[in-house]
Amino acid sequence: MPGLRRDRLLTLLLLGALLSADLYFHLWPQVRRQLRPREHARGCPCARRASSPAPDAAAASPGPRAAARNFSRAGPGTERHGGRGSRLQALFAHPLYRVPEEPPLLGPEDSLLAGQEALRYYRRKVARWNRRHKIYKEQLNLTSLDTPLQLRLEASWVQFHLGISRHGLYSRSSPVVSQLLQDMRRFPTISADYSQDEKALLGACDCTQIVKPSGVHLKLVLRFSDFGKAMFKPMRQQRDEETPADFFYFIDFQRHNAEIAAFHLDRILDFRRVPPTVGRLVNVTKEILEVTKNEILQSVFFVSPASNVCFFAKCPYMCKTEYAVCGNPHLLEGSLSAFLPSLNLAPRLSVPNPWIRSYSLAGKEDPRISSPLRWEVNPLYCDTVKQIYPYNSSSRLLNIIDMAIFDFLIGNMDRHHYEMFTKFGDDGFLIHLDNARGFGRHSQDELSILSPLSQCCRIKKKTLLHLQLLAQADYRLSDVMRESLLEDQLSPILTEPHLLALDRRLQIILQTVEGCVEAHGEQSVIATDPAEQSAPDSSQANLTS
Repeated sequence: MPGLRRDRLLTLLLLGALLSADLYFHLWPQVRRQLRPREHARGCPCARRASSPAPDAAAASPGPRAAARNFSRAGPGTERHGGRGSRLQALFAHPLYRVPEEPPLLGPEDSLLAGQEALRYYRRKVARWNRRHKIYKEQLNLTSLDTPLQLRLEASWVQFHLGISRHGLYSRSSPVVSQLLQDMRRFPTISADYSQDEKALLGACDCTQIVKPSGVHLKLVLRFSDFGKAMFKPMRQQRDEETPADFFYFIDFQRHNAEIAAFHLDRILDFRRVPPTVGRLVNVTKEILEVTKNEILQSVFFVSPASNVCFFAKCPYMCKTEYAVCGNPHLLEGSLSAFLPSLNLAPRLSVPNPWIRSYSLAGKEDPRISSPLRWEVNPLYCDTVKQIYPYNSSSRLLNIIDMAIFDFLIGNMDRHHYEMFTKFGDDGFLIHLDNARGFGRHSQDELSILSPLSQCCRIKKKTLLHLQLLAQADYRLSDVMRESLLEDQLSPILTEPHLLALDRRLQIILQTVEGCVEAHGEQSVIATDPAEQSAPDSSQANLTS
């Protein structure tokens, strides 16, 4: 009998210990989270300290940072007042950036979204989120004084979506982008989750594949208190680190600063095809772990031996702590790229790039890749492309060349697909998404990225004029990029060698165009009308080398 009583006592002690551990590790964090004062009260001066830099003396006086932030509101003569000395202001005040765009926007068919339909859709999304959040709290027996979210029509992300047109993701004169960047920097997060491609891989990773949309380039979807969403890519590489020469481009790290710099460069080139992107110091504990409802994401957080909070991608081939990203101890640098409208509202087409690279360790030496039809080995490849729909009739080929010029400047070899909105048809602009593998090597200029330009010998007049302007001393590309990047909270975004590489690569582009003009004539090379698609016969000259 005494032995039996002792067993019962040990059983009760064990059950008590398990219950205590469950209360401490699961219930108490939830209660503590609910008891914490709300951080997004507008009147609280200390509410935004964790997510935005404190104002300083530089903010009180106009300077390069202020000039860069207010570029979209610059009017004629702005550079003569508060923006004196600002090359960026002078650039955006140049007549090239004020020429009316063609074709003119005539009506609703030129806007991506129908306003009322979009607002109804977003109201339903907000109502659904409120219902799910309420159910989630009830399941955990949590009480909260949080008021349900309300859709604000003046929210910057709503206005950004409504402002997308046939000409680009935002207009030159719109102040919305500056406000959107500011909101993504300072608004608290209310939820965090894996991106859709990460979710698709959970438990179903194919380790035989070289190209994987997860793993070392972990990314998360963060939702803010105004119900806007952004793609968060954490810092994986120091700014002064170059990609090793032995790395294949498809296994390179994705760099958060490359996403930020790509947005600024795209804006300077007047493409406006990269979603607004900003840097932010994210508290991975408060702004990710404590707001996520995804149990898998919660399970991959841990504290490192250095007492830093870390997390990693949950995938069989990458479920290792050595691939984790870590805060310091909680704060982690990352880029935030604004989400585009839902595919339910604005369907997008994903198209393989005609100049897609080999995603094989064998490269172009692979017999399957060394076909005469491949662009890597066939200097006349563009002649084949020009005979295929839609490259034979629309401005799609010229847009591909624009994208190649952009990728060459940032050193991005990973453009295997491009996306475009189906509403705008074959002549719609290409969206320059996923630029995180750019700015990897400042010491190398990968000329093969320029193959669409060198093989087709075709370029838009508008693009060429902007490139020539940025090659002038008063508007030097490296100078305006340096100034533009000052506006970001994580500045400096690029090291000086990367900025100087932009000038060098710009000269290579202009020399390539000059060679094309000498071989084929200006009229054949420079497209004054976006609809003009006739291009010189590549057999007349081999400019690939």
